[in-house]
Amino acid sequence: MTSPRCLLCLLCVLGAVGLSGCEELVVPDTQSLLIPRLQRSEVFGLLAGFGTTFAAVPDLIAMLRRQSSQGMNPRMAAIMGTFQILWVYYGLLIVSRPVVLWNLIAVLTNFFSVAAYLHYARRERGHAARAAQTHA
Repeated sequence: MTSPRCLLCLLCVLGAVGLSGCEELVVPDTQSLLIPRLQRSEVFGLLAGFGTTFAAVPDLIAMLRRQSSQGMNPRMAAIMGTFQILWVYYGLLIVSRPVVLWNLIAVLTNFFSVAAYLHYARRERGHAARAAQTHA
């Protein structure tokens, strides 16, 4: 009887052998039919980046609507914004417009979220301090 480990190794080897002959399956990166100045990969990059960039926007909008810092984790937005700066640099290194564009927008969105959180948290602390003085 074959052990699961041997079966996994066999599948990995067969997968590697099968994929090694797939060079013809690679889609050539041609000019976009929609916007001829862009490569097809850039068009797909722009579309894919749209979704990941605006994933943080609903939380930001909710925080702005309720004018409260409740439910917001500023560390998450700060960490994401910081690492997206590295993605912007990477996009410049590989000369990828979609990577640069979407990550610049994401940096601004995440740092705006942190700034809004700090604003509302400061305001909430001020209200709490005034309420405590009133009751004292």
